[in-house]
Amino acid sequence: MSEVYAVRRERLRERCTAGGSATALVTRPANVRYLAGAAPRGAVLLLGRGEDLLLCAGPLGDEAGAGRPDEALRVQALSGPGGDPAVAAADVVTAQGADSLAVEEHHLTVTRHRAMGSVAPRLRLSDLGAAVEQLRVIKDEEEISCLRVGAEIADQALGELLESILVGRTERHLALELERRLVDHGADGPAFATSVGTGPNSGRCGHRPTDRRVEEGDFLSVCLGATYRGYRCEVGRTFVIGTSPADWQIALYDLVFAAQRAGREALVPGAAYRDVDRAARQVLDSAGYAEALPTLTGHGVGLEIDEDPQLAPAAMGKLDACVPVTVEPGVHLPGRGGVRIDDTLVVRPEADGGPELLTITTKELLAL
Repeated sequence: MSEVYAVRRERLRERCTAGGSATALVTRPANVRYLAGAAPRGAVLLLGRGEDLLLCAGPLGDEAGAGRPDEALRVQALSGPGGDPAVAAADVVTAQGADSLAVEEHHLTVTRHRAMGSVAPRLRLSDLGAAVEQLRVIKDEEEISCLRVGAEIADQALGELLESILVGRTERHLALELERRLVDHGADGPAFATSVGTGPNSGRCGHRPTDRRVEEGDFLSVCLGATYRGYRCEVGRTFVIGTSPADWQIALYDLVFAAQRAGREALVPGAAYRDVDRAARQVLDSAGYAEALPTLTGHGVGLEIDEDPQLAPAAMGKLDACVPVTVEPGVHLPGRGGVRIDDTLVVRPEADGGPELLTITTKELLAL
């Protein structure tokens, strides 16, 4: 992997040079990990003149799931407690003779920015922008392999839960059990806070589990994800508890399923982000659920659970091959509940079989 990280850093260096800066400071943790192989707490990555440097607040520890730094990258720990690696980086790059430094202004705090200016007053700080995030959009096969394993873990945890007794258990209890199962099966941890919604809470985007207990006849919606070697995926499903589903539940489920399928089928290289959103959204909109729809149909995943691209009505840009995204339409009816169906897929050309589905838990409306 050492060569992979070196190539990534060189691609960023080329962008910086084209923008008029020979050096760059990366502070956003996911970006640091992408370029350095690891992101110890508080660490920053300096693309310096002649040498790149991972500056850490203290000695490297064994943080779970933190990754291992690129062996070809020099790691420097600050000698005293309370130091700021970003400020130390400004001092280092000045000593290297640089007169400018590109920084991630969208992540760097005002306090840090001022502190860097105080130790290196002649250093011109420019904005690196979202250059690293743009590099991260298209994944290599090693990254996709990590997402694939994470999806398998999430599917396995969800499948085991469905085989257990659910009636009478609380949303909170089920969410905690799912997160435990993720770790048991080899995940670094959950990719995000697991959402479990029952009855009137089902189908709500981002619902935080409560002490409501599962009851016969409920919709049960679950959204969970696994982190594996830093890469995050997600899967979401909706089920009916205990009895055969009611007519309104079948109708709503079939509608959301049709919308999700339309979104999945629209995932082709060259497709506009907004067109993927439109493909799923118009199915639900035409059925009269425009006001009940989420703000977007899906989003990219990787070292963060919510990355570019955003599959939303006003999103600009087009899909490339090897871009992993979620497709997660849903409808929530206040007081009654709702349906969410969520998959992680990788955009692939038709010649390679079309979009690769990573999360394979059945989308059949099961009565549990």
